[in-house]
Amino acid sequence: MKSLRVPQLISLFTGILLILGLFSCKKDAYELGIDLLPPSDTLNVKTTDTCTVIAFSVIQDSVRTSNPSSLMMGSMLDPVFGKSTCSFFSQVQLSSEGVDFGSQPVLDSLVLKLYYSSYKGDTTTRQIVKVYEMSDDIYYDSNYYSNQLKGYYPTLLADLNFTPHPNDSVLVAGTKEQAHLRINLSNMTHYLGNKILYAPTSALASNDEFIKFFKGLYVASAPVNSNGALLRFQTDDGLSKLVVYYHDGTDPNNDSLEFEMPMNESCGRFVHIDHNGYLDACQDLKRQILNHDSAQGANKIFLQGLGGVKIKVKFPYMANFGKGKVVAINDALLMIKNFETDTTYAPPPTITMIRQDSIGRFGYVIDDSEGSDYFGGTYDQAKRTYFFRITQHMQKMMANYYSSHFDLYIIVNYPLASVLNTGRIVLNGTKSTLPGAEADRFQLKVTYTILN
Repeated sequence: MKSLRVPQLISLFTGILLILGLFSCKKDAYELGIDLLPPSDTLNVKTTDTCTVIAFSVIQDSVRTSNPSSLMMGSMLDPVFGKSTCSFFSQVQLSSEGVDFGSQPVLDSLVLKLYYSSYKGDTTTRQIVKVYEMSDDIYYDSNYYSNQLKGYYPTLLADLNFTPHPNDSVLVAGTKEQAHLRINLSNMTHYLGNKILYAPTSALASNDEFIKFFKGLYVASAPVNSNGALLRFQTDDGLSKLVVYYHDGTDPNNDSLEFEMPMNESCGRFVHIDHNGYLDACQDLKRQILNHDSAQGANKIFLQGLGGVKIKVKFPYMANFGKGKVVAINDALLMIKNFETDTTYAPPPTITMIRQDSIGRFGYVIDDSEGSDYFGGTYDQAKRTYFFRITQHMQKMMANYYSSHFDLYIIVNYPLASVLNTGRIVLNGTKSTLPGAEADRFQLKVTYTILN
C-alpha cells in the first residue's frame, strides 16, 4: 500500500474544508447573488423599506363557487366583518337508472341527509334552513359565482330550526351513522315525494332525463343575529343524499322500501354567499369598503374569504425608483403582519396576489410562477405574518413593461377556483400609529443595486 504524499494530503485537507464551508452556509438563498458581485459592486447594493405603499380594503365582487368539494350552509356573525350567510343549489341523481317504484307506491317520508365534513364558528347557536325545489336548470360544466341565485318554486318543502351537531353520531333505525343533518321534506307537504314516486318511466330512465324532470334543491339559510357557524357537508362517496322511504300499496309485506338519490361530485351545484352588504360590520371596515375612505388603510387593513373583502395595493412612485439612475432590483418583499392577537377567528392559511384591470380581467403576478416558497402567501403562525416576493414584477414596473394598467390585489380565494376558504384577518396598516407598530407596518422592503 502506497503512502500519501504531502501534496495529496494538502488537496484532501482543502477539499474537506470546502465541504464544511458549504454545509455551514446559512444565508437566504435569495441573497446569495449579492455575494457573487465584486467588492466594488457590493458598495452599490442598498436596502430600503421607505417605498410609498398605498393599501386599503374593497369589496370583492364574487368568487367562483360551482362544483365545490363540499357544500356550505349556515350563518355567522363576525364582530369585525358582520354577517355571512351561505346557501346552496344542487342537483341530485338516481342511484340506479331505470328504477321502478311499482304501480301503487305510498310515500312514508322524504329525507335530505347532509353529512358534516367541518364547520367554523359556534355550533351552539340555533340555525334556520328552508328547502325549495329549483325551477331553473343548472349545468355541471357551467360556472356559477357566489353572488348568483337561481329560480325556485314557492312551495316550501321544509322549514327547520336546529342546533348543529357536527361531531355527534345519529341513531337511524337502531343503527349509529356518522354525524349528519336530517331534513324531512315531507312533513309540510307530500308534493315532492309523490312527484318522484310517480315520475314517468322516461324521467327515471337515465340521470340526464331525471335532472330535466327534477332540477334539484335550493337549501337556504336564514341570517343569525349572534354568533352562529358556517357548516360544510360532504359530496364525496355519495354520503349526502335525498332518500325516499315508501311502501308498496298492493303488497302489505313490502312495507320498508327506500331509494337513494345521491348529492355527489357528479351533480351540478354551487354555493350562494350573502354578506348582508356589510351593514353589520365594524365602523373601521365600513369606512373603507362602504364610504370608500382609502386613507383608513394607513391604520388597519381587512381581508376576508368567501368572496368578501380584498386588498388593493399600489406603489405610486415605483416607476421613478432610483431617481434617474439605472437600478436592478435584487429583492422586493411585501411584508404583512396580523393586527389581531386573538385566535378565535383563524386567519387564512394561504392568501394570494393577482393583477386585475379596470374591467375586471385577471392576470397572474409574474413572480407567482416561481412557486409558493419563493412567491409567498403562506401564514407564518409563529411570526403572525405573510410575505409576497414581487421582485420581477417590480423590475417590470420600472421598465414600463406592462402595456395595460393593472392594479395589484391580495385575496383569500382566487376568483376563478371553487375553493371556499372561510378565513379572515385584520392586518396592520401602512402607517400604523400604534406604539411599536412602525416595524410591523404593511411595507415593501427593496434590496437593489445601482448600476451607474
